[in-house]
Amino acid sequence: MPSPVIVVGHRNPDNDSICAAVGYAYLKNELAKREGRADAVTYMPARLGPMPPESAWILESNGIPAPKVIPHVHARIADVMTTDLVTISHDATVLEAGKLLRQNSIRSLVVTNDDGTFRGLIATRAIANRYISATDVLDEDGSNSMAVAASLIESLGQRVSELTEENVLVLDAEGLLKDAIDDLISSELREGVVLDDDGFCIGIVTRSDIASRPKRKVVLVDHNETRQAAPGIEEADVVEILDHHRIADVMTANPIQFLNLPVGSTATIVTMEFRKHGVDVPREIAAVLLSAIMTDTVILKSPTATAVDRDQVDYLAGILEVDPTEFGLKVFRTRGGEDDMPVKDLVEADSKEFLFGDHTVLIAQHETVDLAAVMAREDEIRAHMRSILEARKYEFVLLMVTDIMAEGSQFICEGNRRVVNRVFNINCTGVGGTWMPGVLSRKKQVAAKLLG
Repeated sequence: MPSPVIVVGHRNPDNDSICAAVGYAYLKNELAKREGRADAVTYMPARLGPMPPESAWILESNGIPAPKVIPHVHARIADVMTTDLVTISHDATVLEAGKLLRQNSIRSLVVTNDDGTFRGLIATRAIANRYISATDVLDEDGSNSMAVAASLIESLGQRVSELTEENVLVLDAEGLLKDAIDDLISSELREGVVLDDDGFCIGIVTRSDIASRPKRKVVLVDHNETRQAAPGIEEADVVEILDHHRIADVMTANPIQFLNLPVGSTATIVTMEFRKHGVDVPREIAAVLLSAIMTDTVILKSPTATAVDRDQVDYLAGILEVDPTEFGLKVFRTRGGEDDMPVKDLVEADSKEFLFGDHTVLIAQHETVDLAAVMAREDEIRAHMRSILEARKYEFVLLMVTDIMAEGSQFICEGNRRVVNRVFNINCTGVGGTWMPGVLSRKKQVAAKLLG
């Protein structure tokens, strides 16, 4: 079975990024079943960081496992290793080993202990050397050929353990392939093994395995910018993109399906794809997708919300038999109180870097139903913003504290405030912030204006 196609959102994932990956991976797997390709391909939802509280809640309450955290999409040892292993017991004979090597057209066998754990490798080279050593007693006139024959026959009955090479290169399945190349090339055996935590061999890697330099297949959801993508995206094979942001700089080697629509949520596009292909949306997936649309459009109050979003909300709410506004408010409330939320989560959980001329800026957003509770921690918030401003050399850090009920955002800015003040014609100082009525969308009302 080939490595799964990874369906993943952006760094610092928000609810839309998580839920779109879950929903789209489900849809793609259902389509693969319909087309008879389920044995050839599988789609795996993934994430690049911790889940927002609302994502954890909606997934858990619907019995859906959390997407796997992946640190990168570089090619790994796991992507090239052979898992269909041929093993032999250490007390088997060399004759048995030779037969297995010949029958399977391979260069080495995995030798196991009595309990099945890894002991070492026996290679065709070791057996050949044993045969050759038997001819050392052969005289030039061949007068002692019987002794040579006896030695060869004896070698066939030897135990595999006597010819086993135990000093074998051990590799980590999650290790980067590029980091293992030099070790493999310099390895005397020309191969390495991958062991699990219990000492069982789960894979073997040869020099020929690394020659092809495989690429991990990735579907991007909710982003198409290299700066927001998984580390290693330049080495990966991006096979599809679903997004509702500006078109940026992710490059592909081949033409792909790139669905980029001016709607309020990537989950909206995923829902449209379910309907286009005539695939039923299970209740649990409907709940996940609806939660994403409602958070990303701020319960359809954001200027990014469109008639298309409202249509998908009505469709999903119909499956769940819920009032979408009440459902959305319930999702927002699962974020918990801001009184004891770690300041790092409050500021950075939903943050994105943007290029601003020759500089980089960070625009973060925290949506709340209790603006006063957040602003009561202003000193702590600003101190954290200044720390990341200095550590990461941002031009400025802007936090939008968005009040869902009041339909506006309090701007808190550290760094070069002159830029923000000039663009929005405000006077955002180092105390109190600035209330921006009607500003709910980072993408459409803030980032686009700052970067335009």
